[in-house]
Amino acid sequence: MKAINPATGELIKEYPDHAPAEVERAMRQAVTAYDAWRWEPFERRSGLMRAAARVLEDRRSDLAVVMAKEMGKPISAAEAEVDKCAANCVYFTENAQRMLANQEVASDATRSYIRYDPLGPILAVMPWNFPFWQVFRFAAPTLMAGNVALLKHSSNVPGCALAIERVFLDAGFPAGVFRSLLISGQAAEDLIDHPAIRAVTLTGSERAGQMIASRAGKALKKCVLELGGSDPFIVLPDVDVESTAAIAAMARCINSGQSCIAAKRFIVDESIASEFEEAFAGQMKRLRVGDPMDRRTDVGPMAREDLLESLHEQVKQTIAQGARLLTGGRRAERKGYYYEPTVLAGVRPGMAAFEEETFGPVGAVIRAKGVEEMVSLANRSRYGLGASLWTRDIAVAERMAGQIESGVVFVNGAVKSDPRLPFGGVKRSGYGRELSEVGIREFVNIKTVWIGRI
Repeated sequence: MKAINPATGELIKEYPDHAPAEVERAMRQAVTAYDAWRWEPFERRSGLMRAAARVLEDRRSDLAVVMAKEMGKPISAAEAEVDKCAANCVYFTENAQRMLANQEVASDATRSYIRYDPLGPILAVMPWNFPFWQVFRFAAPTLMAGNVALLKHSSNVPGCALAIERVFLDAGFPAGVFRSLLISGQAAEDLIDHPAIRAVTLTGSERAGQMIASRAGKALKKCVLELGGSDPFIVLPDVDVESTAAIAAMARCINSGQSCIAAKRFIVDESIASEFEEAFAGQMKRLRVGDPMDRRTDVGPMAREDLLESLHEQVKQTIAQGARLLTGGRRAERKGYYYEPTVLAGVRPGMAAFEEETFGPVGAVIRAKGVEEMVSLANRSRYGLGASLWTRDIAVAERMAGQIESGVVFVNGAVKSDPRLPFGGVKRSGYGRELSEVGIREFVNIKTVWIGRI
C-alpha cells in the first residue's frame, strides 16, 4: 500500500500488505482475545478505554500530522478529529454499562429480562475521509460491549490504520482486541466468510456497500452500512440570507467537501434564491484553499487525483445539462489535488449534481416554490443520510423534519455526528445505526431470558 501526500502528489511511504498467513494468525488471535475479553468487567474495559483517550490526547499533534499528510485534512480539523475521538472514548466508558444493563420485562414468567451479550470478532471496513473518527466511533462502543475488532482501513491511509492500532496497544488493551489489517478490498470481502468473523460494518461508497451487504447476506452475518449522501440544505424565506450563506459554505466545504454528511444540495425558496446564490458564491470565493499544514487553510486538497477528476466530470456534465457556474469549476492552479470551491445554480432533477453524490467542494443550488416542493425535492434522491433546515419557524421545521426521508435532520445547525445520538441513513445511504445506546446494541446478541417455576 502506498501513502501519497495529496498536497504534493509525492510518495510518503510504501507499506507491505499483510500476507494471508499473517491474516489467518490475526483471526486466530482475535478469537483467543475474545474468549477472554468478553468476560472482562465493565470497570476493566472502561479503564482501558479511558487510557486510550489519554493516549489520543497525548499524541494529538502527531496523529493530526499523519492525517494531514496522508489524506490532506487541514491540520486544525485533524486536531479536532483527534479530540472528538478521545471524547467518544470517554462517553462510552461512562455510559456503556448503563446502555447494556439487563432490561426487566413483565411476562408470564416468574422473571424475564433481556440481556445484551457480545457477538465476537467484528470486521470494520473504514474510509479515508475521517480516518480516525470513523474508526473510533465504531471501536469505542464495540469494544465496550465485549467484542473485539479487526480493521480494514482505506488503502491510502495505512499510516493512520497502524497508528490507531498502536493507540489501543499502548493504552494497555490485550493483543488481538483491536487489530489493523493492511489488506486489499477483495481480501477484506473474503474475510466475511471466515468463521471467526461474526458481523461486519462498513462506512464507504454505495458500491462498496452493495458488495459487503451481498457477501454478508450469503454468509448470514449481520452488517451495518453507512454509505453516501446527497444531503439537502433547505433554506426558507425568513432567514438572514448573508449569515445562512456563510454557514452554507462551511457546511459544504467541511473536510474539503469530502464528507457524506456535508451539505450538497441547497434547496432555496425562489423568493430569496437570487440573493442566496450571490451570497453563497461570495462566501465560497472567500474560503482559503491551501496547504493542509497551514492553520489559515479552510479547504485542503482532495485525497486522491482520481477523486478530483471524477468531481470535475460531474461539474462539467451538470453545466452541459443547463446549470450555471457562479464560481470555481476547475482544478486549482497549484501542485497537488486541489479543486476550487464551486457553486452551480439552476440545478434541477436529472442533472449530475442533483442525482449523484458530489464528494468535494461543489454546491448545487436548487430553487423551490414553497415548503411542499422543498420537501419533495429533498426526498427526490436515492440517498437519505442527513438533512438540515434553516428557518425561524420551528413549528414548520418540525413538521418538515417528519416528512424528510433521512436518518438525521438538523434544524438551524449543520449536520454532525454526536455520540449521544444515533447516526445512520435510509434508502441508498445504508442501514443500521452507530453511536448512542442504539448503536452499541447493533453488535450484541439481544437475548431473552425467561425463568419459570418447577
